[in-house]
Amino acid sequence: MRKLLIANRGEIAVRIMRAAKSLGIATVAVYSEADAAALHVASADEAVLIGPPRPADSYLKVEAILAAARQTGADAIHPGYGFLAENAAFAAAVEDAGPVFVGPTAAQIAMMGDKARARDAAAAAGVPVLPASARLAPGGLEGLEAAGEAVGYPLLVKAVAGGGGIGMRLVARPEDLRAAVESLQSMAQRAFGDGTAYLERYVAAARHVEVQVFGLGDGRAAHLFERECSVQRRFQKILEESPSPGITRDARTAMQMAAQALAAAVSYRSAGTIEFVVDDDTKEFFFLEMNTRIQVEHPVTEMVAGRDLVQLQLRLARGEDCAPLLDGLVARGHAIECRLCAENPERMFLPSPGRISRLSLPEGPDLRIDTGVREGDTVSAFYDSLLAKVIVHAADRNAAIEAMRAALSAITIEGITTTLPFLIRLLDHPAFIDGRTLTGFIETHRATLFPPKTGETAA
Repeated sequence: MRKLLIANRGEIAVRIMRAAKSLGIATVAVYSEADAAALHVASADEAVLIGPPRPADSYLKVEAILAAARQTGADAIHPGYGFLAENAAFAAAVEDAGPVFVGPTAAQIAMMGDKARARDAAAAAGVPVLPASARLAPGGLEGLEAAGEAVGYPLLVKAVAGGGGIGMRLVARPEDLRAAVESLQSMAQRAFGDGTAYLERYVAAARHVEVQVFGLGDGRAAHLFERECSVQRRFQKILEESPSPGITRDARTAMQMAAQALAAAVSYRSAGTIEFVVDDDTKEFFFLEMNTRIQVEHPVTEMVAGRDLVQLQLRLARGEDCAPLLDGLVARGHAIECRLCAENPERMFLPSPGRISRLSLPEGPDLRIDTGVREGDTVSAFYDSLLAKVIVHAADRNAAIEAMRAALSAITIEGITTTLPFLIRLLDHPAFIDGRTLTGFIETHRATLFPPKTGETAA
């Protein structure tokens, strides 16, 4: 592997370039017209314009990315996360064109990207799964009400395709089920090209806990411990930490081994994440889905496991035996990641694009900030609102919370509305400090997380 093309943008593209350069691999950026002056473009050895700002005309345009690889002589392509990262057709097209695809096989992406097939694979590997219905094809809703009763309420209507919290509807009452299914199927067809859905039992007192896995592609796989990602808005994560503050030692071990078993059973290749829901009342855990890519929150694992996951991906992709790097791993201390986004929390976390007039980020030991923006950059409305990931590592959870509070308080960002003040309030919240972080955390504590402004009264 001499030259790596990163089929992505923003902080993940910059982060992948850093790992590639540490291994002596030249890097190629691709960019849209909106990103001509972006940090990931400036950070690469070469850069190729691939289209207009809309993702469908640039970052999602497979032929444009393959043409950039041919033009620059790139012999490997890393998809990052989002965009084409979990697109099986893209993975197959890359390898058919000649470059190495840095990630799982196209068949693994297809199987685990279909949530219903992934459930079946998990069950076959002995991993606990929640009660669920058969697949519901668009227009084929005979017996829907009976299926809902069998699964039990409340339940989630889930698209078999898609990810990142997109493609789910919570249904509390039987009379709302049909409309929710039809609405989700219509959305899924437009967004993912597949309107197939299924019903799954919803756990009300839930924690979202995931296990990082790394497979060697030959039936050998390892886990790199777990992350808790329960603090979310719109089913999307805001803060992640490792280890989880709310599961027992036995549940932690069982979950880690279940994830490793599933990755081994499908001969998984490269980095991936097995996501679980944990019933906080019973402490039982159940398989949710598998993400066949590097995760936004992978630095949390890197902090506690002492391994560079992107380096591991690149080493494996160029034919190295990574087994020695996965042996004898020991979790060290506690790590927390906060996602700093260009969003307005007081307006339901709506994106807040604009120009960053001032930006100052702190530095220090056991502090890592992954970012794709600089002072003077314009945050585009075309792309994800993530500005930076702030990651801290400390001896224990209390120390990590204090370190994160200090890091966030030292950030200066002006010109756009961000989640920074909200993140600091979150860290100060007694329920968060106590580790009572269920997936409904924000709604449960809305009154204290969003205090009335001066002159306003609480609703």
